[in-house]
Amino acid sequence: MNAGLVFAAMLPEHLLLAGLVSLLILEIVSDEPKGELAVCLVTVGLAAIAAAWIATQGRTLEPFPGQFVVTPVIAWAKAAVLLLAIPVLLISREDFERGPYYPLLISSLYGVLLIASSGSFLTLFLGIEIMSIPVYVLVLLAYRRPESAEAALKYLVLSGTASASLLMGASLLFGSTASLSITAFAAALGSDAILARTAVVMVLAALFVKAAIVPFHGWAPDAYEASSIPVTAYMATLVKAGVLLAALRLFGEATVDPAHAALLALLPIVSIAWGNLAAMRQTNLRRMIAYSSIAHAGYLFLAFLGDGGGRFEAVLFYLAAYGVMNILAFAALPSHKDDVARDSLETLKGLFHRNPFAAIVIGIAMLSLAGIPPFPGFIGKFLIFKNVLAAGWTTVAVIGLVGSYLGIYFYLRVVQYMFMSPSAFHGPSPGRALAVGASVFCLALSLAIALAPAWFLARF
Repeated sequence: MNAGLVFAAMLPEHLLLAGLVSLLILEIVSDEPKGELAVCLVTVGLAAIAAAWIATQGRTLEPFPGQFVVTPVIAWAKAAVLLLAIPVLLISREDFERGPYYPLLISSLYGVLLIASSGSFLTLFLGIEIMSIPVYVLVLLAYRRPESAEAALKYLVLSGTASASLLMGASLLFGSTASLSITAFAAALGSDAILARTAVVMVLAALFVKAAIVPFHGWAPDAYEASSIPVTAYMATLVKAGVLLAALRLFGEATVDPAHAALLALLPIVSIAWGNLAAMRQTNLRRMIAYSSIAHAGYLFLAFLGDGGGRFEAVLFYLAAYGVMNILAFAALPSHKDDVARDSLETLKGLFHRNPFAAIVIGIAMLSLAGIPPFPGFIGKFLIFKNVLAAGWTTVAVIGLVGSYLGIYFYLRVVQYMFMSPSAFHGPSPGRALAVGASVFCLALSLAIALAPAWFLARF
């Protein structure tokens, strides 16, 4: 084994691991550790630069053959994930000045990177668990609602069920193909053997639970609502990205056979409809985002009906655009002493008159999430449905597009509350320098995506 190859291929992971060790040392040597946020920002920033550098080399690195692989596309995906983590860290200071939050988040982020490079079910399962286990604890941190414990337990139980389903699917796949390579899953997609078909269904069920696809979505609204703002932002973007990266690794460029394609079409379509309809009735922004994330997960899984090349670029671009806009909405959300009232839609009434910058930024995020041009969300949805149409699933694409129009209502309702309703509260909203910095960072990323989509697509 070439030590230099291992170091170069896993440089982003090594940097995150070094940052994690530094955080633990700070916790041990100091009664009141300071500088944890700075350590995290430097660590994640350097890891993002390292991932981009690896991508520009144009080489495929495989330090552990069959287990861990890095291609230019994978490296760019890692760089995008790490860039999305920076604004999440910036908005974390208000809720978490110190404590276990930062080591847990870096640990979970390490799992996301491991998923992206997984070459077998062994590393894939390890990455998913490293990503998920810290999030169970993160839901409970900054305990501000009595529902937090229930939400964390619900997430733990359902996520554990998903892990069991994934392991069962991997076991059945090994029994069918005598291999735990992720390429065995792609081969099983076209197999007529009952063992292989059952394995595919079990693995898909695990991914659907993790991504909150209907009817496996029950944990998401409660977990999103009961968590602190930065944790909700992390779950809605980076955890979602980790699950979709796992799906991309498994499906590769394989063509889905009609039997499995029906499952891939039906449940995502139901998720789009139910997520958008349920979001209409919500009076809480976090819970509304949870239901909208169910719909967005539906859009993303529809992309797997199409061909492999278009699938990669559609999913990765959509994840980048969707992630930036979700974090932007949370970053601009004004602070409030009452966590329940903070993201109540009633509290957002007349926000433009109290905090014009926050209202405009949240408005941009809502319009993009609704898929309205010229915002990045429109380009992402265009790529998804273009891929579905190219694969010949015209009826599915039409139904999905009609379902996406349902989402416009509740996104525009937030805009209407902020700009066209009388203020429910008086006095200016307190400023938050780091949150404003996170908003500006996300705005810059969204502007780059909107103005140069071809450049981003060329990377994927």
